[in-house]
Amino acid sequence: MKLGVHPSADVANVAATDCLAGWLTAPTTRTVMVAAGNTPIELYRRIGERGLTLSHLNVFALDEYVGVPLEEPRNCANLMRRCVQQAWGIPPAQFHTVSSLEADALASVQEHERKIIKAGGLDVIILGLGQNGHLGFNEPGSAEDSSGRLLDLETISIEANRNWFGGDYAPAQGVTVGLKTILAARHVLVLAYGSHKTAAVKAMVEGTRGSQCPASLLQGHANVNLFLDEAAAASLNNRIHSEAMLTEANTGDEETA
Repeated sequence: MKLGVHPSADVANVAATDCLAGWLTAPTTRTVMVAAGNTPIELYRRIGERGLTLSHLNVFALDEYVGVPLEEPRNCANLMRRCVQQAWGIPPAQFHTVSSLEADALASVQEHERKIIKAGGLDVIILGLGQNGHLGFNEPGSAEDSSGRLLDLETISIEANRNWFGGDYAPAQGVTVGLKTILAARHVLVLAYGSHKTAAVKAMVEGTRGSQCPASLLQGHANVNLFLDEAAAASLNNRIHSEAMLTEANTGDEETA
């Protein structure tokens, strides 16, 4: 796991944009999975501003709130349609989402994963980090080999959902691709900013690898880039924290030279 600690979320997003732009434009990249939510929106905006040629990509949504209308602009499908598909110039037929309707959600995510397998798996995935260590809506206790499914959410996730929707909705269920699909991605980019993510970051980086913190399962992945601000990294072991800061400083020097 390559760990970068930055003075602020803005500085971290600069580095994350450089990393992601390189991955997206690599000749071997054909499939990308994107997470919704507050944290990655700025990253997507910055990628869109670069004017990269990305129309060859197939883009898959990571998850979806369940019990929210299909036309709700803040659900994952519509948010990613605006912030990624339209902003990056992805043809509509190459943008794949899952349904927010309870009656359709399970079948929708199962078909979603079949499309990913048919496409050869994920080349790149962009993830946020849940306060309880979840990835997508894979809550603590999710199996490493779990597949796409509909599941009940923990209270902390429900409250995060309520805040996201400004109290209009508070989805208690989510539909998500499974950890098996996430962990099989060839390149993984994770963003975590703010003091409310401090405990989750520590569990992800320094905790025991296991289902109690789904993000900790990325410890065994060969190509993970984790971008943090100082607040999110505050509880990390001093040595790990210092080495991450030094790595980023040296990288910056090399890029400037």
